[in-house]
Amino acid sequence: MRSRRPSARRDFLQRALMLPLAMSVPSLGASQQKSTPGMERRAIPSTGEPLPVVGCGTWRTFDVGDDPNGQARLAEVLKVLFAAGGSAIDSSPMYGSSEAVAGTLLTRLDAHNKAFVATKVWTQGKAAGIAQMEESMRRLQQPKIDLMQVHNLVDWRTQLATLRDWKARGRIRYIGITHYTSGAFDEVASVMRSEKPDFVQINYAADDRDAEQRILPLARDLGIGVVINQPFGGGGLLSRVGKTPLPVWAADIGCTTWAQLLLKFVLAQPAVTVVIPGTGRPEYMADNVQAGVGPYPDKAMCKRIVEAVGG
Repeated sequence: MRSRRPSARRDFLQRALMLPLAMSVPSLGASQQKSTPGMERRAIPSTGEPLPVVGCGTWRTFDVGDDPNGQARLAEVLKVLFAAGGSAIDSSPMYGSSEAVAGTLLTRLDAHNKAFVATKVWTQGKAAGIAQMEESMRRLQQPKIDLMQVHNLVDWRTQLATLRDWKARGRIRYIGITHYTSGAFDEVASVMRSEKPDFVQINYAADDRDAEQRILPLARDLGIGVVINQPFGGGGLLSRVGKTPLPVWAADIGCTTWAQLLLKFVLAQPAVTVVIPGTGRPEYMADNVQAGVGPYPDKAMCKRIVEAVGG
């Protein structure tokens, strides 16, 4: 068997894109937990609610403002996600117009009940936090947020207190904390132990594996769901390995592209609940969602993946 080269990956993406766009969009999300057969769903530890394992991040990619062409393209991204059985969409007030764009598109697609909507609070002080979350709900056009997270642990004591109050009053369903760098993992672990949020969102990739040592095992021990950001190493990893042939052994777990292999590496960790690769292109989303189908690499293959990427 020959290795797939970048040109073959483009051919695959074109073919993969056609299938999800031709499918009817299933009903998913907080109220109806059904997904297209194929994509794995993992239980949220605090409730047992199943969540599809591949979602969509919106940092940079959804920051298109009122641009009609950009919004049309992103609408196709969401259609692909939902058609494949995915539901998680993660945003933040830090991400420019991303929240507003996501909200506009969910309304346009009549898809609010198909999405598991996550966003963040990213400010100092109780009043400012409340005002920011109210604005996020308005921009996302959501009467209730599925997951509200304290972004990068900014004023986490104050904000988590508000999040718990909002959860008790039914305004949000789950609470969490986030960070994007392993340099913050000491504090992340401390907050996990003391506060036991429903979710923790962290960085993890084949070339960025610090989370394996503490955060992922701790999440399993404490029963905390894990959202993974930067599964492609912030973008640099995928760009680098995409210039080389995909290893022939990737076919053993059904991978036809580097993106699928790198996402399956992340999902091989049983503590991971959902991975949220960011994309603004429907063909890339069609590629990403394939990682939620079929087998995942075992420990031996994970080691080969790390070696293949030079991690």
